[in-house]
Amino acid sequence: MKVFPYPRLRGTVSLRVDSAKVKAPEQPREQLDARARSVVERAVALGLAETEDWEIATLTVSATIPSKATEPGGPWSDVVVVAVLTDRTTNTRVTARLVPEAEGGRDWRGELQVLRADLFDRASLTVQVVATVDGVAGRIIAEAADDWIVDVRSDTPTREQSFDIKEVGFAKGPRWLQNFADAPWIVNASGTLPTVHINTDFEGMTDVLGAEGRGPEGLVNELMVSQMAADVWIAVFHSAIGDLEIEDDGTPLFPHGWQGEVLREMLPDVMPDRTLEDALREVHRRRVGATGWTELQPRIQYAAMRRAEVPRALSETVRGLDKLKREDET
Repeated sequence: MKVFPYPRLRGTVSLRVDSAKVKAPEQPREQLDARARSVVERAVALGLAETEDWEIATLTVSATIPSKATEPGGPWSDVVVVAVLTDRTTNTRVTARLVPEAEGGRDWRGELQVLRADLFDRASLTVQVVATVDGVAGRIIAEAADDWIVDVRSDTPTREQSFDIKEVGFAKGPRWLQNFADAPWIVNASGTLPTVHINTDFEGMTDVLGAEGRGPEGLVNELMVSQMAADVWIAVFHSAIGDLEIEDDGTPLFPHGWQGEVLREMLPDVMPDRTLEDALREVHRRRVGATGWTELQPRIQYAAMRRAEVPRALSETVRGLDKLKREDET
């Protein structure tokens, strides 16, 4: 828990994105429909825009703050509410002041504009309540309990990124995949989002991919997808650990985006009983050092299988096949 040396506003600050528009040069603004926003997921998908070459996005943001923020006699003054959009990958921070919809009211509203060139993939949007406290201006006295995700690439407003699946025949596909013609799938973790390339030339693969329900093919499908997910976790873990930014004193830094989230998810299982920062330093030390890296591989595999729920999928497959067998026997 953070401790602040000045009074803070108690209560909940809520945030909403009410609409989104994009603008290309010499073209009218495009108002994105409701499908671009998800209140449940707290996400905006600007990839739904039909204007592919848009340069500026405008988000209409509203916030509700505790009434005590503007009550007279409080320990603060000059209260303002600010929407803050942050993209850690491009080191971009864009702010916009919101205005109260009524004098002394709890609801504030405004527009935030951002350049497409300033966003790489996914940015985080929050709201901060700023005021003068004890004669010091610009102090944050409250912020939104939950942020929003602004995704400039995706067509689906969702918080959780999964892996992308592409079906292709390896034998006559891209040259780099032709070297893996006898593999059922290959994971590529070098892009913005991990991609599983599924080999449609592999016998029976197309049938399994299209299978649903609790029949044998459907059960195998569920098990196969969980194993793919485990392969993705392992691939991204190794990719992220192998390409860390290192500070001048040798301290490794968590990468941005998907890679950083994977490390934060897996490190507690890879290096138990350590803080995330200590675990990252130790794993990095073992990877670049002379010893210890090989011994970590079982724990990396274990962490990946847990996140991909391989044990659950395998258990359900075994029980499902056993049930089908008993039904056939009767």
